[in-house]
Amino acid sequence: MKINEIFYSLQGEGHFTGTPAVFVRFSGCNLKCSFCDTSHESFTEMSVDDIMREVAKYPARHVVITGGEPSLQLTPELTGRLHAAGKYVQIETNGTHPLPGGCRIDWVTCSPKGAPVALRHIDELKVVFMSAGQDMSPYDGFTASVYSLQPCDTGDPSANARILSDAIAYCLAHPKWHLSLQTHKMINVR
Repeated sequence: MKINEIFYSLQGEGHFTGTPAVFVRFSGCNLKCSFCDTSHESFTEMSVDDIMREVAKYPARHVVITGGEPSLQLTPELTGRLHAAGKYVQIETNGTHPLPGGCRIDWVTCSPKGAPVALRHIDELKVVFMSAGQDMSPYDGFTASVYSLQPCDTGDPSANARILSDAIAYCLAHPKWHLSLQTHKMINVR
């Protein structure tokens, strides 16, 4: 598998914010989002055994499978081995591909990026919020346990302040949504 990096940190966004987690970042993505803030192109070829050895170096039970787009490479062998090791497996996906058959995932965070979503089950819908005029109607048909609205980080402090203010107003007007901040950036951790 093409692995961009494996590291240990706190989950910085979404439902599990603040949870210690091992992040397994797969390389590559099928989308090219202009606002993507993750460099995931480089990689090291790793076997499931290699990945498991790296994950075992850290004390956390929570493992986040992320990318890029992890559904392009994820295997039932990897998720099975993680569960056999007592891990709780979360995936962060754009949802454009179904999860490979046989992959048992404990928590599916889907962050659609304007492309059709192919997932049948979503635990958390996490939408990147760009502006007060953003059309949120495409998300009306989704069923999830948690609806997270995440202000887009543009790199421009004044634009970010406006987007955050608009996201807060949207959450207040639509209380099924909760605000998801990228706390890892705020506290300067990975």
